[in-house]
Amino acid sequence: MANLVVTHTESLTLNGSQQGGTTTETITGINHVFKRIVTCVDDTDCTIATFQTATSTTDGAIDLEDVKYIRITNLEGTNPCNLSLQIAGAEGGTANMSSSHLLQAGESFILHVVHDGIAVSDAGATIVTALTDLESLLVDPLSENVKVEVFIASE
Repeated sequence: MANLVVTHTESLTLNGSQQGGTTTETITGINHVFKRIVTCVDDTDCTIATFQTATSTTDGAIDLEDVKYIRITNLEGTNPCNLSLQIAGAEGGTANMSSSHLLQAGESFILHVVHDGIAVSDAGATIVTALTDLESLLVDPLSENVKVEVFIASE
């Protein structure tokens, strides 16, 4: 087993005063890493990772109960993309909800818990406490091909 050390640093001087900060997190018990760079073709949704409770049911699936850290980075210099979190309404099920996030060039999206750790609702502007599973991550290039880096650490 290994430890993953993640450090986030913000550096911002505003009115002559440093407003940034640094936080460091140590994630223990890492046994597996999934890391790749994917070229996603314009006008085509690109599945960059799939998660299931029984990984034998879906080719290339990552065990969602073991995931401890996910980072998706848009490696492009100018082209944005949409990152879509495909959410299953039932454990180990297929996606029936989604949440999309714009990733500008060079930006990253970080997520930790994918098992019983995510939900969306269009029923109103209230917090959702009945969380479910992330089923997959999709990238939708907005105008040009994009390269994204996928980094997933799990038990």
